[in-house]
Parts: sequence; structure tokens; C-alpha cells
Amino acid sequence: MKLTFQAFSSRVPNTHLLALPLCEGEKPHAPQGVALSKVGTTDVKGEWKETRVADASAGPARRVLFYGLGKKAQLDVEKLRRFAAASVQRAEALGAESVALLAPQSLCDALGAERVGVALAEGARLGAYRFDEGKSKPKERKLASCTILSAVKGVGTGVEKGLVLAEANSFARDLQNRPANLLTPRDLAAAARSLAKAGRIAVQILDEVDMKKMGMGLLLGVAQGSRQPPRLVHLSYKPKGKSKGVVALVGKGLTFDSGGISIKPSAKMDEMRYDMSGAAAVLGAFHALRKLDVPWEVHGVCACSENMPGGAATKPGDIHTAMNGTTVEVLNTDAEGRLVLADALCYVNSKIKPDTVIDLATLTGAVVVALGHELSGMFASTDRLRDELLAAGEETGERLWPLPLLDVHKDAMKGQYADLKNISGGDLGAGSSAGAAFLAPFVGEREWAHLDIAGTAWGGTPRDWVGGPLGSGVGARMLVRWLETR
Repeated sequence: MKLTFQAFSSRVPNTHLLALPLCEGEKPHAPQGVALSKVGTTDVKGEWKETRVADASAGPARRVLFYGLGKKAQLDVEKLRRFAAASVQRAEALGAESVALLAPQSLCDALGAERVGVALAEGARLGAYRFDEGKSKPKERKLASCTILSAVKGVGTGVEKGLVLAEANSFARDLQNRPANLLTPRDLAAAARSLAKAGRIAVQILDEVDMKKMGMGLLLGVAQGSRQPPRLVHLSYKPKGKSKGVVALVGKGLTFDSGGISIKPSAKMDEMRYDMSGAAAVLGAFHALRKLDVPWEVHGVCACSENMPGGAATKPGDIHTAMNGTTVEVLNTDAEGRLVLADALCYVNSKIKPDTVIDLATLTGAVVVALGHELSGMFASTDRLRDELLAAGEETGERLWPLPLLDVHKDAMKGQYADLKNISGGDLGAGSSAGAAFLAPFVGEREWAHLDIAGTAWGGTPRDWVGGPLGSGVGARMLVRWLETR
């Protein structure tokens, strides 16, 4: 679907469906030249998610969709994303080849013109997202074009940015949704290389020989049970102007996680293709950075591997040594994400030395128990970083919730036979906090946030533009928003 912006004066372009948002208390009416019967607008109240499709008797639009945004005092950009997504989906269901979305002055006055443009472009593009690479005969798509209309200056700029962010999210989703036989660690590294072709991004790929020289015993220990060799991806971006500092984004890239010797139950094991969602978020952010400028030097590091129960696999009780010399007793091979992240964090500290580190990982099932599928767990080392990420999450609809990381959690990760163990014991509970506590020593004193996206990476409640059983691309847009505004 082609998405464009068009400045709107008084007459809408020819379109099969014209989508008009309205808040409660606003009178539904079509733009000049579009004729509707009184029945088409009767009892349209503008309540949240209320829809009415009416045939036009004359004018450039064949049909008009009224979509309720609810009370104006409760209006936000998330509702605009949902309006745009629902509109393109209704257009597809109606067999329309084109849809036009109108952004009236009232919305721009309430939320800001650029924000309106971003939200509408994101919602429209992501509402039309499909993943059908595995289908031999994918279903034909009827909707060919979407035009966002507004007379307000600034909406067009927002549409351009929103399309970049939506494409970044779609790139991450495509990576997530590919099965493990079509997305190995080497394939994930190849996807990173593809981003460097644009010129703004540089990439370095480390193989298992490089990792061995650096002493990455934790990442290699996870990978040794698989016939697929691991990769460490290092992307870098520099701004056009003077950099305000150095930021590192770190992603867990388990392209398949069987659990290893501590094997998972067979039910839904196919969903472990999504265990690379942290890496997908980092790569998605760099997909956007090819076209957007942020005032920070940004590095992306993705630890890519499989976790399989092969004959050479790590056994419960084995001890491996991290890149920084820390020894770790592996009590449960299914707690592997923290191991690959630990070596990635060591690499970041040693080779990049950033001011701020953010890692993203589908790390624990415990975070799903705590927060469900609508919020990612956040462990931030400073109040500033916590508040910045919360704001970025609210703006992008990728919401976060702060969780505790206490000394008791860190003490519980001390090992009996090694410096650390990879799971806590006893009745501590707080599995998400334990995972963050394991990572903390590998970060040191740097400003740091750990984002546990195990609940939000896939399987969320449908919200028109996101949700359902497929990957959500969570993190990519939120990271870019944070980089733009911090």
C-alpha cells in the first residue's frame, strides 16, 4: 500500500473511501462536494470506536467512514493511530482500492500538527501490515493507496517521519515472524549488513573465532549445542552535527530457544522464534536512523545464537567464563538470554564505552505474569532515564512499567561454585528482577536500563495497528523517540 500526504483546501481527491474522525459532541458532516443522505449521519455520536459507513450520492468519495474518537478531553495520539489503522482495514474489507484520511484543524490544535501526522502515518502503514512470506499463494491485497489529507502546516512533516518509523517497525516484525530455519544467527547478521548499504550506518560482524579470542565464554556456551554458528552484530551511527554523547542499544538475538538441555514444554515451542525480538528492535531502530537524524552517537550490539540440546550443549552445572573474567554456573540452560547479553554488555563496556546503555530482551516469563502483554518491564538505574523512557513509551504506544532491582535480588545471583549463577534459588520469586540482577554486574556504573519485552514482543491484545499472535516490533519506534527527545 502506497502512503502519501496531500495538502487539503476544500475538495477531497477521488477516493473509494473517505475516513473522517470526530469526537463526542461534534456534528458529523462530509467535506464540500461529498453528498450524503441524512440517514448516513443520523445518530453518529462520536463515541470511542463507533463507526458508520455511508454511501455518497455525489462527489469524489464513493463512501464515507465516520470514526468516533471519544471525549475530546481524553484524546491522544494512540487513538489516532487506531483510527488510521481501523480505516485502512475497513477499506480493505470493503474492497476499496484507495482510502483518504482527513486530519482536521481541531485535531492538530489539540495534539500538535506533526504528532497528528506521525500517528496517522504509523497507524495506516501498520494497520495494513501482513506477513505472508510463507504462503505459496498469498491473498491478494485490494487496497493500493492511502492518502492523508490536511490543511494544517506540519502534518506533512509528521507523515514523512511516521512512515519512516512504521517501516522500521515493519522491518522488525518481518524479522520476528520468520521461522528459525529461515532466520538463523547468520541471517540476522545479514539483515544488519543490509542496513549499512544506505551509507549512514556502519556494521561489524564478529564470528565464533572472534568471540573466542575475546573470551566470550557465555555466548559461546549457549551456542555450542547448535550447528548454527553464533554472531555478534555491531552497528554504529553518527549524527550530522556534534554528538551529545554515546548511547549503546543491546539486543538479545536468540533466533530459536529450545531451552537447551533444560528443554521447554513442546506446547507453543514454535513461538520461540520470537526470542530474538530484542535484536529485532535494535535493528528496527537502525532502520529508522538511516533516514532520521538524532543528536547522539548510537551503537547497536546484538548477540545472535540458537539454544539447542545437541551433544555438545551446555549441561546444568557447567561453568563458563564471561568476557570480563566473571565465572558463571549455569544451573538452568533455559536462562540463556542473560548469558548472551552479559557478554554483549562486556563488549559494550570494553569496546564502546558509552554514556548510557539500554538492553532489550524477551528475558523472563515472570514479566508476563506481572504485567501481561500490554506493558514491558523496565529496570532503570537513574530516575532521569526511567522518566525519559516512560515518556517515549507513552508517545509511541509501547508502554513501560518500572520494576524493582534491589540488593536482595543481586545477592541471590551469587554462585556457590562460581562467581554467579544464572538463576536465583529458594523462594525469592521476582524472576524478572533476578534476571536484571544477573545483568547488573556486567554494566558496572554506567547509566543503564534493562527492558524485559517477553510479554509485549508478541501475543498482545489487538489494538488495530498492533497485537495478536504475530510479532509486534516493540521497541524500535520507542527507542528512536527516546533518542530524538532525551
